[in-house]
Amino acid sequence: MMPKRFLCLLIMLLSSWVMAFGQTTQLTTRNKKAEKLFFAAIESYEAKNNEKALMYLKKATESDPEFTEAYILMGDIHADSREYETAINLYQTAIRTNNPFSPNLYYILANIQLSSGKYSDARLNYQRFLETEGIPEPKKRQTLAGIRNCDFALECMAHPVPFLPENLGDSINSQYDEYINAITADEGQLYFTRLNPVNSMTIDQNQSGEEDFYISYRQDSVWLKALNLGPPINTHGNEGALSISPDGKLLFFAACNRPDGYGRCDIYWSHRVGEQWSEPENLGEVVNSPQWDSQPSFSSDGKTLYFASNRPGGKGSSDIWKTELKPDGQWTQPVNLGDSINTRDEEMAPFIHPDDQTLYFSSKGHPGMGGLDLFYSRRDADGKWKRPVNMGYPINTCADEITLVVNAKGNVAYISSDKFGGKGRQDIYKFPLYKEAQPMLTTYFKGIVYDEETKAKLEARFELIDLGSSKTVAESHSDRLNGEFLLVLPTERNYALNVSKDGYLFFSDNFSLSGTNSQKTPFIKNIPLKPIRIGESVVLKNIFFDTDKYVLKDESIVELQKLMALLQKNPRLHIELSGHTDNIGSELHNLELSGNRADAVYQYLVAHGIAASRLTHTGYGFSHPVDTTNTEQGRANNRRTEFKVIGN
Repeated sequence: MMPKRFLCLLIMLLSSWVMAFGQTTQLTTRNKKAEKLFFAAIESYEAKNNEKALMYLKKATESDPEFTEAYILMGDIHADSREYETAINLYQTAIRTNNPFSPNLYYILANIQLSSGKYSDARLNYQRFLETEGIPEPKKRQTLAGIRNCDFALECMAHPVPFLPENLGDSINSQYDEYINAITADEGQLYFTRLNPVNSMTIDQNQSGEEDFYISYRQDSVWLKALNLGPPINTHGNEGALSISPDGKLLFFAACNRPDGYGRCDIYWSHRVGEQWSEPENLGEVVNSPQWDSQPSFSSDGKTLYFASNRPGGKGSSDIWKTELKPDGQWTQPVNLGDSINTRDEEMAPFIHPDDQTLYFSSKGHPGMGGLDLFYSRRDADGKWKRPVNMGYPINTCADEITLVVNAKGNVAYISSDKFGGKGRQDIYKFPLYKEAQPMLTTYFKGIVYDEETKAKLEARFELIDLGSSKTVAESHSDRLNGEFLLVLPTERNYALNVSKDGYLFFSDNFSLSGTNSQKTPFIKNIPLKPIRIGESVVLKNIFFDTDKYVLKDESIVELQKLMALLQKNPRLHIELSGHTDNIGSELHNLELSGNRADAVYQYLVAHGIAASRLTHTGYGFSHPVDTTNTEQGRANNRRTEFKVIGN
């Protein structure tokens, strides 16, 4: 009989032997020497001396080759060390001894076979386990999920997706671990985490190391030697899971066990002004919980932050959540992304693509290859996330795949992996992303904002508005020191752009990207803002009329509201509204048409509370062209609505 003092120990250690539906207190061996060696192995195992425990167990099985529990414990030790092939052989030997053993060993063996990519064998042992009576419902559910994953993996391997990983080379990768974090929308900067040794110790001696962020700049399509991001972002502690806003102005990251933290790991952020990052700040107790909050990803809308957390109220062990940045600089209460994304198991490492419509993430709960797999989900017309799609084999394997970053164009993905040899352990790779997994096409608008008169660089507010829905899809600011800005423009939409700053007339533009079926060339344009001064004028590029009509189209409302806001903020401002046409048709007809269009804008403003005494309106026909009258593009530029400051 097994001494009672060892029973509790075996319940803890031999999860594969002591089961909820039938425990025995008697070992299968009658060999006293083997039994003594077995208990010595348990004591060594409890003392975390696996090498000594395995020595005792080997001697025990030599004394009794049919000693089932000894083989099981050896299997447990090798499984703990992720030596799965050895563990599988030992568990199979335990089964072949024909001694009484718990059927739960089939379940444990199947789990390890699944983790090793032995899908057919795993499925067989899951099925054997299901034939056991009295299986608890949660374990039955997990077993069925295991069978589902085996079937899914075999199907994926029969229909692989294109995958040609390319190592990013010595400028990025080293003998240590590198983890991909982010890439700016213009693909000019790559951010990643490197696990460096501490005090000249090797990573093998000090597995924890010290995690720091690095940045590499692209020059002539080549990544330059990566540079440590330095203080104030990097410290002597660990920083990880960085996210950079697509314009490169905001940086989010996770740090653990800091004095100003609210939980085990918290999310911090920093703002870039010129080339300098601000001192990182904790996002606060609204976003950060007493639990684990990490892996942030910031959307191109300039306000939505996605992150992973194991806080209460989720669907499983870790879920994906989102919070939004309010105009006052505070964050909203985080919201769980719900059942379409999150499951009973782990979801983590969200990456929201700059198209703001495609979410990539890692999950153990959706059908996959065994461990954590990479998935993508698209947002539908109602803003809800669709059922996630597994990215397929060989992108996903029986190992854990956790982090994926996709460039703004959507045609290249970046991953970190130790599966392909490489420069060290975890290296960063890029690969062409197959079409079905690509996000919506995007382009970007990049330039500098400056004072038209003094040429001084300006910090100005940007709003990108979907003309179809009148919703603001992105908000940003140009840099306070150098005036630089970058806005992501998902295609297949039409946008109004408004750039504003107190004391200046706003700038408007539009981007007609509907029906775009190929990658658009980026828009590179500097924006001069005009001080509010008598005689200055602005072309209202988002006032729309049908051909030869003067009824305002619905898409014009966005621009009209911006003009109203300017007039309300500057109550002494008086303006002239003017309409202009091309030179097609008679002079009289065009004068009348342009006058009616100016009047339509005037009537809208008056109807919405702007005093008529502050407004005049007139039509100029085609008497004031701003471009050639000999081309269609020139004539289109001449067809416009303007306002001019006539009093302030």
